[in-house]
Amino acid sequence: MANSYLHETLRRTAALDGLQIATLIQSLSRSVELLTVDIEHEEARVGVRDLSDPAYPVLARSLTTRRDNICATIASLEKFIHGTPKAA
Repeated sequence: MANSYLHETLRRTAALDGLQIATLIQSLSRSVELLTVDIEHEEARVGVRDLSDPAYPVLARSLTTRRDNICATIASLEKFIHGTPKAA
């Protein structure tokens, strides 16, 4: 009897964790969208869009690095979600 309670508790915990991770992914995706808009705005303001150009804005370079790190985090979280067994 106690064993079935433990399994049900684990299933609920896994489902809740999956929901929290999915919510986090949505939030991070929104941050990526906002950063992309900010990068495009800064590039347009300065008139330089080539990352290898020495005149490329420092702010845009910093935001690009941040955006890329968030994208890597999203990929890791999605891999984690798809790699874990689904709760019944």
